Amino acid sequence: MLPNRSLSRKLKIQSLCSNHKQQSSLCASFSASFSSSSRCRGYDDTIPNLKIGKHTRVIFQGFTGKQATANAKESLEWGTNIVGGVKPGATGEHLGLPVLPSVRSAMEQLKPDATGIYVAAHQATAAIEEAIEAEVPLIVAVAEHLPLHDMMRIHSILSTQSKSRLVGANAPGIISAIGKCRIGFQPLPTFSPGHIGIVAKSGTLSYETVGSLTRAGLGQSLCIGMGGDVIAGTNFVDALKVFETDEDTEAIIIVGELGGTAEEEAAEWITEYKRRTKNPKPIAAVIGGFQAAPGRVMGHAGAWTGLGEGTSESKYRALENAGVTMVDHPAKFGSVMKDILAKSGSNFKKMEQSLAQQRRSFHSSSSPLRPQASRSTPLNTRQQRSLHLSVEQNATILKNYNINTSPEPDQLPKSTHFVGITVARSARSPCIIAAPTANPHQLPHRVRRYPFDYRSGPSQSAIKSALQHLQLDSAPVSSKAAIVKLINSLWTMYKEKEAITATVSLALSSENDDLIIYDSDLLFDDAAFKSCKRQQDIHSLRNLTLLAPTDLEAEAAGIMYIPLETPASLKKDGKEPRNLIGTLVNGAGLAMNTNDVLTLRLLKNPQSAYPPTTSANFLDTGGKATASTISTSFKLLLSDPRVSVVFVNIFGGLTLCDMIAEGIILAFKEVGVDKPVVVRLRGTNEEAGRRVLEQAKLPIRAFDEFEEAVREVGRLASGVEAKTGVTEEGDLDEVLV
Repeated sequence: MLPNRSLSRKLKIQSLCSNHKQQSSLCASFSASFSSSSRCRGYDDTIPNLKIGKHTRVIFQGFTGKQATANAKESLEWGTNIVGGVKPGATGEHLGLPVLPSVRSAMEQLKPDATGIYVAAHQATAAIEEAIEAEVPLIVAVAEHLPLHDMMRIHSILSTQSKSRLVGANAPGIISAIGKCRIGFQPLPTFSPGHIGIVAKSGTLSYETVGSLTRAGLGQSLCIGMGGDVIAGTNFVDALKVFETDEDTEAIIIVGELGGTAEEEAAEWITEYKRRTKNPKPIAAVIGGFQAAPGRVMGHAGAWTGLGEGTSESKYRALENAGVTMVDHPAKFGSVMKDILAKSGSNFKKMEQSLAQQRRSFHSSSSPLRPQASRSTPLNTRQQRSLHLSVEQNATILKNYNINTSPEPDQLPKSTHFVGITVARSARSPCIIAAPTANPHQLPHRVRRYPFDYRSGPSQSAIKSALQHLQLDSAPVSSKAAIVKLINSLWTMYKEKEAITATVSLALSSENDDLIIYDSDLLFDDAAFKSCKRQQDIHSLRNLTLLAPTDLEAEAAGIMYIPLETPASLKKDGKEPRNLIGTLVNGAGLAMNTNDVLTLRLLKNPQSAYPPTTSANFLDTGGKATASTISTSFKLLLSDPRVSVVFVNIFGGLTLCDMIAEGIILAFKEVGVDKPVVVRLRGTNEEAGRRVLEQAKLPIRAFDEFEEAVREVGRLASGVEAKTGVTEEGDLDEVLV
């Protein structure tokens, strides 16, 4: 669990102060490199650049590419003011708009307010840097799998200037429904102009949120995709500052998930905002990841809980304590926002839109149960990534950097310590991580982070603060010097080998004060190799024999598949149940939330009409799923003997609902589906997807509404027969027989 609020605030202040010192020292060097403004202010000064609208002039980097072209056509038809684009070294015309050879020339001739970067991951960081150098006010990067070290270097540049603001990476982008300005790949038919601002980590959960509002007759003002990367160019607090002063925004929605501390920081900001504001705008939120597998990265690169970071439960609690209205699924936001806006006295004649053709019946259920993590908290486990190596491999790597490790001593001194290098997400930089105990996983509240600039390495002040926290003030001078050398050596290895985390435990010998280094833990960024083909020597150390066949098959298909541990309450005499739910979802955030809600409705709900059950797995097909991907997903799900029913929950953005439907049909042909299948399709091409399923004449139960689909999944998993009918209100009425 997180430290208490006052301690959390203290740590945040320490981090901000450290960043301010770094900013001052780096101002001159940045000006020399990028010809920035003469007065170096700060990255926070770029927050107003997020307020896009009709006035926003947009360019595309990678303008002539296939995806950029298709996206630009849609955005232009919708009303986005795209004024041209960039193709390196080329000039000409595309879609009737000018193509220029560089971002700088585009800035000079087209004078854009924003750029959308539509290039592959291995080109994206160079494109972002080019846009910063040209001082484009708003830079939107949608690509995922950008190497972490590339992004830390980018943020070290951003932190020392006050011209350019970044949204992303690994984000759906930013969109103004009122101003008809889209910079990203959001599903346009879902959006409608209105007065509710949204900021989200998850793309699919943000689309669910938007769809719920639109069906309820409430449109959106500005929607900011924070994105699911380890480090976000724009976070919740940045977006909240925009919504606070935006005249078009009358209410706010936050969509969060496990990983980092951005939600807790948002809760602190909201508490202060409500304290200083007479009539604060109402705020609602949803958090995903309560049922996340311990120690696993849940789809998004940043969806994992680091040492001392909060769980989904602590994020939920922090926002709830700040007076935020919490929901358990974004489909509820429509009715919830209507209710809280009515109570706040908002003018519904102004808020409601003429959206009758887009509205659907909205199922309003009773107050949600408080989400709870039913599986063990991830704080006590270490992250499992493709490049998490063995102790022996770690020792060999560290030895090459003059760090000699040894087995843990049989008799440890009373004073043990934990130190290393990792990422400070809020500071958007690397940091020294330290704890005055060799067991920080059991005592996470003792963990501290001391950020430093990526380009200059650990600062003297950061090292001094870390040593003080390690409680080594009275250690011999030689021992302190050895620890300083260790920190710098770890940093050298960390940077050269592109690690995410590099930590060791250490103790001072009671006999001669020698430094004993043991229990090394190295975690490397697989995106560096997969996207940019760097670190091949590290990547080659992967031991594929340790991976299950399903893991290898999922990886080859670009699927994130994680079997979940069966809750103890469902095991009878130690035996695994045979009534769990196989989930197939597009988007990591939606996949996490689907598992959360299944647990709430079907496992922890005392009013459930069916025997208890829950999800058997996390499965994210990814944003670019194909029919073949869906077929492979079914194969993975049905290989689990615990699964009795398959639940396909799709909200289409880039993923097309008709393509998903074709994949389901392909699975019936190729895999031989012998379990009931429940499908819920929303979003891009949803009507076409339903037609495909209807015409196939297969035993598939299709639903529009999420809650109806969940009830049917629960019924099928229980093996209870039912008669079904539809009430006048449009809700599924089930009569057990």
